[in-house]
Amino acid sequence: MNSKEKHTNLIKIEAKRLGFLSCGISKAEFLEEEAPRLEKWLNQNMHGEMQYMENHFDKRLDPTKLVEGSKSVISLLLNYYPSEAQRDFSAPKISKYAYGTDYHFIIKDKLKSLLNFIQEEIGEVHGRAFVDSAPVLDKAWAAKSGLGWIGKHSNLLTQQVGSFYFIAELIVDLELIFDQPVTDHCGSCTACIDACPTQAIVEPYVVDGSKCISYFTIELKNEIPTSAKGQFDNWMFGCDVCQDVCPWNRFSKPHNEPLFNPHPELLAMTKKDWEEITEDVFQKIFKKSAVKRTKFSGLKRNIIFLKE
Repeated sequence: MNSKEKHTNLIKIEAKRLGFLSCGISKAEFLEEEAPRLEKWLNQNMHGEMQYMENHFDKRLDPTKLVEGSKSVISLLLNYYPSEAQRDFSAPKISKYAYGTDYHFIIKDKLKSLLNFIQEEIGEVHGRAFVDSAPVLDKAWAAKSGLGWIGKHSNLLTQQVGSFYFIAELIVDLELIFDQPVTDHCGSCTACIDACPTQAIVEPYVVDGSKCISYFTIELKNEIPTSAKGQFDNWMFGCDVCQDVCPWNRFSKPHNEPLFNPHPELLAMTKKDWEEITEDVFQKIFKKSAVKRTKFSGLKRNIIFLKE
């Protein structure tokens, strides 16, 4: 076994030990196929008010511009599928990924541990950890690394476990063995396209971000347009519809990360509880949650929008 193989195996074994679902590696190079796709998507204003999507166009497509001398992109998946859901079916809904502690903190810690491990075991390796907070095309790298394929709903899909997981990367200046992409297994299925409440999946593999319920309930800071009335399927933070209806998610298994478990009161809250939520309750339940992104005023706006 040469050193490249040895290092690759070491990294993948340690990633598993840290609780990652899977680990794939690809060459740090310009994403040629993604460039025209991203440009077209931006030109059609499908990013709505997410102005940050226009920034760092070059860095988004070329990891060597983010990490000097980088050779490999290590992509990692972390399962967040919960063992139980909100109990009141008439209550406003929260996307499953936001039930527990904000994933940015949890994954950043795991990535730092992995990078430290690499430096201790292999030597002087420089790299950076990314959890969807920098201009990195997570899904494209994960697909290139053989961790799954991009589905028609534009999420990464895996035959064994579906799509309820986070994607993160370590970009390092270490040459490793690269994995091969897998084939697309969506076939003729259009379940996600047919089920999207706001018709945000405008064609297979293309999502108009400015029509997505997640965009309206999280990213949009202004008032939600009245034209979207009655189309939210009761979602107040994010939306899981395209994932919930995907046949591959029959294989989702509950995560085993205690920090992803919801606040004890969250799942028991009734429709009335949500409609009468106070700032104190919001701060208590979502103390370390990704839901804090909307702030209390944003969540209240979303709940009122569903009610009207």
